[in-house]
Amino acid sequence: MSTNKKVALITGANKGIGLETARQLGQQGTTVLIGARDESRGKEAASKLVAEGIDAHYIKVDMEQPAGFQAVHDEIAKTYDKLDILVNNAGIQTEEAGWGQNTVTSTSYADLLKTFDVNVFNLIGLTQTLLPLIRKADAGRIVNLSSILASLHLHATPGSPIYDSKAFAYDMSKTALNQFTVHLAHALKDTNIKVNSAHPGWVKTDMGTDAAPMEIPDGAKTSVRLATLPADGPTGGYFHLNDTLPW
Repeated sequence: MSTNKKVALITGANKGIGLETARQLGQQGTTVLIGARDESRGKEAASKLVAEGIDAHYIKVDMEQPAGFQAVHDEIAKTYDKLDILVNNAGIQTEEAGWGQNTVTSTSYADLLKTFDVNVFNLIGLTQTLLPLIRKADAGRIVNLSSILASLHLHATPGSPIYDSKAFAYDMSKTALNQFTVHLAHALKDTNIKVNSAHPGWVKTDMGTDAAPMEIPDGAKTSVRLATLPADGPTGGYFHLNDTLPW
């Protein structure tokens, strides 16, 4: 089956920024696939959006189980025959690091491996698996959820907003993710696919805590903008809202 509507997969979409990204895309008429590893939570999130008039469906995506990625591809291919938008929203932070801490000497090897598996290696694996479906779209868009904490420039600049806050495994994984964005955008530069990194901001989520200044609807805006870029929009960039961030 094929559809003229845009189809978007958002990973980690059962709550927080991922769910709100799905909501805002759905409000624009996009069919949204709620990627989540927990079936009950994923279906509950999809049901909430359906009740709001959004075409939303749950799809099992477990970022810790890459063996299941081909099944994700096959389900989307069978139902829609394409994928217009991939928002790689799911991510983890294993370190219990508060703002202003540096964990480079205390982060365990196990934490590094787990963080990179989910935030980098498996994310790349999912994207590569789904890329043939994104190539079928009229205007494919890939959005990688990064963070301002990925910025090498800001980490190395005394007085910057993040200079004294260094959660080693998480920050390094997001820097690696930015490199993936640059490399993939270059590989696809002669296609209709755009690839960008998004910093959502410091948002009131489970990870951001209630101390964050931004509400969840605002935290989704960068992802939604990059997921719906026009043909003359940027690719291979690193953005927060309309601002370009330093690598």
